[in-house]
Amino acid sequence: MTALTLSTAAAPGLRADAIVIGVAKGAKGPVVAPGAEAVDKAYDGKLAGVLETLGASGAEGEMTKLPAPSGFKAPLVLAVGLGAVPEKDADYDTEALRRAAGVAARALTGTKKAAFALPLTDAADAGAIGEGALLGAYSFDAYKDNGKDAKAKNGKAPLAEVALLGGKPRDKAYKAAIERAAAVSEELNRARDLINTPPNDLNPEAFAAVAQAAAKEHGIKVQVLDVKALEKGGYGGILGVGAGSAAGPRLVKLSYSSSKAKKHLAFVGKGITYDSGGISLKPAGHNETMKCDMSGAATVFAAVVAAARLGLEVNVTGWLALAENMPSGSATRPGDVLRMYSGKTVEVLNTDAEGRLVLADALWAASQEKPDAIVDVATLTGAMVLALGNRTFGIMGNDDAFRSAVHEAAEEVGEPAWPMPLPEHLRKGMDSPTADIANMGERMGGGLVAGLFLREFVGEGITWAHLDIAGPAFNEGGPFGYTPKGGTGSAVRTLVRLAELTASGDLG
Repeated sequence: MTALTLSTAAAPGLRADAIVIGVAKGAKGPVVAPGAEAVDKAYDGKLAGVLETLGASGAEGEMTKLPAPSGFKAPLVLAVGLGAVPEKDADYDTEALRRAAGVAARALTGTKKAAFALPLTDAADAGAIGEGALLGAYSFDAYKDNGKDAKAKNGKAPLAEVALLGGKPRDKAYKAAIERAAAVSEELNRARDLINTPPNDLNPEAFAAVAQAAAKEHGIKVQVLDVKALEKGGYGGILGVGAGSAAGPRLVKLSYSSSKAKKHLAFVGKGITYDSGGISLKPAGHNETMKCDMSGAATVFAAVVAAARLGLEVNVTGWLALAENMPSGSATRPGDVLRMYSGKTVEVLNTDAEGRLVLADALWAASQEKPDAIVDVATLTGAMVLALGNRTFGIMGNDDAFRSAVHEAAEEVGEPAWPMPLPEHLRKGMDSPTADIANMGERMGGGLVAGLFLREFVGEGITWAHLDIAGPAFNEGGPFGYTPKGGTGSAVRTLVRLAELTASGDLG
């Protein structure tokens, strides 16, 4: 993991491999952002002109490298775009700083130390820059020949150390911001590792073992229900989805408790470690990335551990519904009826609509503890990707105020999200002549239909939200900002922020 420190050193005298500065897009050309005054002075106040000559505009995501001025101990200056110059008296947006730091960290792969001289006005800025740098420096190399040396595919190790210039090492707020950034980023990157791990090495049992090890390390109570325990408990949804695989399903419960807690949150994650579609087999071209179908469980796992590391004054329970969805002679068939943990029966019309089945059992289990709110996270429907694209997740719920609060938390931490409705007329499409409900309904609005199905398994009177992260959970394109190619850890920061707001009493 990249080291993160606060530094009061001046840029010219700091020993580093690079100095990172910000450049914004002004009305008449690039504008050097605050934090880079010493660098600009060394260029006789003409740094903006030099950058413009080199093609820089200040647009977000842009990078420009130039030799450091004479007298600097660092040999390189890396200017990263921050987007438009803020309006008069306004500060730079924290998400713009987070993304710029991520761009810089990725660009500096192979270097040992970089000094970040980006605009830094308060502890929140320090936390955002630190978080962006740590997330941007991420790489997944365990399966490469040079993976033992933690090197990237180009043979270079990730950026080893980030020093935030202008930071206040002795200030409690700054120190807390940096410690938070490190804890959240490390756990989010652990979620990315899990999502990127090939399914032959991460089946439900292996995932449960990872959760058990982390729980032991961080003082979290853990309970793992194996196949026998699931059968005894009547978890028909999880068992039905996992019936076709040689790797049996698991339900993992992670419990973080605070002696000062006044509220209890439950997070539920879909953990399909590989999704073939089952008997309703996915067509060619749709299987290759299905190792990512456990992203919701990885998100919940990371959020619970982060809450424990931060010592938040809220009780947080995480439920990981783990199964592998495979076709075989023992697999659940279209037309089968499953008796769920809640006692309801579900007619399975499509075995590729399996995520809602494992979540249904876990939601009912979570409901039995009567938490103040439940949030489930899942790569649930392709329909949500069609609706919102690859970078935005949908939010549904049974309480408009809570849905709005989740949306605000997501936007606050820089995770694009959008509130979605649960139209009552779509519920009728899941009526079954054989069972209490079918696992499929109308094709149009399929993401909303899935949300309506899940709502059936939330305990009466419990506030609930559903996050469909099918779009942003796995990035098949090129990296951008602090987001890598592959697993992203989408919604980890939203869940952590919800836990923080609940602990402080600001979420109601």
